[in-house]
Amino acid sequence: MDDWGGVLAALLPSIGVGLIFWFAMRAIVNADRSERQALARMENEAATGSGAAEES
Repeated sequence: MDDWGGVLAALLPSIGVGLIFWFAMRAIVNADRSERQALARMENEAATGSGAAEES
């Protein structure tokens, strides 16, 4: 039974660092996705707004 404690003690730091890395990468990817959506929205509004101003 002591062997399992050693195995867990050896694996827990790696698992913890892996989880922190996963959460950080997920946050970065989500931030990038929302930024791209916001930029697309702004470009769409700019294109729509400039097109309407030129026609008037």
